[in-house]
Amino acid sequence: MRKTVLIAGALALVASLSACGRSGYDRARPDEFAVARAAPLVIPPDFALVPPRPGAPRAQDSQPQNQALDALFGGSAVRSGSENATLDAAGRTGADQGARSTVGDPNTTVVDKGSTTRDIIAAPEGTGRDASAATPQ
Repeated sequence: MRKTVLIAGALALVASLSACGRSGYDRARPDEFAVARAAPLVIPPDFALVPPRPGAPRAQDSQPQNQALDALFGGSAVRSGSENATLDAAGRTGADQGARSTVGDPNTTVVDKGSTTRDIIAAPEGTGRDASAATPQ
């Protein structure tokens, strides 16, 4: 019985190894470069190019900042009615003033952060060599 199992295993091994040979397996594959012919390069008969006007801006020249804004916000696309209503409700017209112009205004509402913050801001500039920690009293 043991010899039969050994002989059957050897035959299975030989059969599986014979599948790796070239005799029963066709390795001819199509050449992917031979499938389509490359068309010859041809100069077009009609050139509709206009020479550039002196002093006119180049069409391909634009500021990178403008390109980024166009990519992020869609350029000069028309806003929908709901978008305009939302912007108006958010205060689009009052948003022209920057924070720096309203900081010194006496009508600006500010939050009192206490004397510690004021002392830090009013501290003289230095290297920090004379700095010391004070304990609160």
